[in-house]
Amino acid sequence: MANGQWFPPEWPERIRALAEGTLTPVTPKRAATVMLLRDDGGAPAVHMLRRRASMAFAGGAYAYPGGGVDPRDHDLRIGWAGPTRAWWAQRLGVDETSAQAVVCAAVRETYEEAGVLLAGPAPDTVVGDTTGADWEADRAALVARDLSFAEFLERRGLVLRSDLLGAWTRWITPEFEPRRYDTWFFVAALPEGQRTRNASTEADSTVWIRPAEAAAAYDEGELLMMPPTIATLRQLIGCATAAEALKAAPGRDLTPVLATARLEDGRIVLSWPGHDEFTKHIPTGQAPA
Repeated sequence: MANGQWFPPEWPERIRALAEGTLTPVTPKRAATVMLLRDDGGAPAVHMLRRRASMAFAGGAYAYPGGGVDPRDHDLRIGWAGPTRAWWAQRLGVDETSAQAVVCAAVRETYEEAGVLLAGPAPDTVVGDTTGADWEADRAALVARDLSFAEFLERRGLVLRSDLLGAWTRWITPEFEPRRYDTWFFVAALPEGQRTRNASTEADSTVWIRPAEAAAAYDEGELLMMPPTIATLRQLIGCATAAEALKAAPGRDLTPVLATARLEDGRIVLSWPGHDEFTKHIPTGQAPA
């Protein structure tokens, strides 16, 4: 492997089946992930977790906190602050209820997997320390789905701070994958007084790392990543601060990136529109090197 691009060995067979019409794509599940940033001496560092090697999907790969939308993320009783649901619907390209669910999933999953909560007791405040036995009990209840995010916020007297998020990009898992996600990537600054921790059962370690350093490690084959992860890291390299990344977010294009695969001259050509570095040419009957 020349770099750290994640590529499952079963992809060629599934790509051929899709091209031959014997594979029916599954409907992608909506999801959200958050690139948490903190300023680190001239360049922001991003919080990343390494997925356990035993994970069926992208085991050993570095990623950001995130996950699928929970049906209860659509609950309109969720305390809300920041841009309206209508604003987010236009920004994300979905209806208002779906927009709320995606934003809610981003905030909820960040708390579940990193212990960081983008919420406050008022529209212009954010909670500080979120450690302690009572906070951990609520976080565990959220993970177990014994507690909805609306109930959690109401219990704590908090409102979700949607203004602390910036929508950055959107990627959809290729049609030949058995597990598919329609994922919105967000940027957010680590709130003052809070700190990250490895709260995810899916990760075996976490790290704060500058995007340029992470990208260099990927290029050397030292860090394994999926295409959306390394692509977003490269896009963050030009930002000097977390605030600069958030300021740039509203101007970002959210047209979904969806990999395409085709058979050409006895080879499978796999490509991601707008991201030529991920293109692969695979001889039929072989797995990529």
